[in-house]
Amino acid sequence: MPKPENTFTSWRQGLAQRAVHAAWGWAQRRGAVTAGHPGRFRFGAIGEATRLAFPLGTVFGEPWITLGSHCIIAEQVTLTAGLMPDLDLGPDPILRIGDGVVLGRGSHVIADTTVTIGRDCYFGPYVYVTSTNHSYDDPHEPIGRQWPRMEPVEIGPGCWIGTGAVILPGARIGRNVVVAAGAVVRGTVPDHAVVAGAPARVVRRWTPEEGWQPPLRTPAPVPPPAGVTGAQLGALAALDEEQVEQLAQLDAEG
Repeated sequence: MPKPENTFTSWRQGLAQRAVHAAWGWAQRRGAVTAGHPGRFRFGAIGEATRLAFPLGTVFGEPWITLGSHCIIAEQVTLTAGLMPDLDLGPDPILRIGDGVVLGRGSHVIADTTVTIGRDCYFGPYVYVTSTNHSYDDPHEPIGRQWPRMEPVEIGPGCWIGTGAVILPGARIGRNVVVAAGAVVRGTVPDHAVVAGAPARVVRRWTPEEGWQPPLRTPAPVPPPAGVTGAQLGALAALDEEQVEQLAQLDAEG
């Protein structure tokens, strides 16, 4: 049987819990990295309204990392340029992240050679992007001791990278590509494609001549009309089916 607690003990524990949550919220606000408050980090560039949430993952080589404006870098995201900290990587950026990019919680972007992420890309949690892979050419040498292979990675603008996807060295992902959750991508992916699997393959693609092939199974979402407010949408959501039908009839008659 659980041991009963008196009112004073319960009140004290509740107070301590609220204090811990308040302190953690304060730490999250103060620990976030922005252009105005970069802390110890000296990024090559960090754009307006970009925010790296606290706690950060591993971050090093930041002078060779450029972040565009209005980016959201979630908690525990790792961003690295170079094989290790304190290297001189030359005059040009190694890791380039465009405007409006969202990197989900726990994602890793490892740029030992150039990695480019185009504007308006959205990453789910725990995505792994790397420009380096282990080599295993020598069957007698432990794999971890063999010199790695490095190839640039490029992710085009407007892509959606699903949870747990892995983008391998040499990947060239086109514009407005969907990478399914858990996919492992290597090689070239064309524009306007959906890829899935390990290794990833194209499962759907859009072309101007044929549209989506195979055809989409559900109709495209219809965005709210311009000028509709959140309060109006909330009022519509509260209506039952009969009321919605009555409104539709009034609209058709008017």
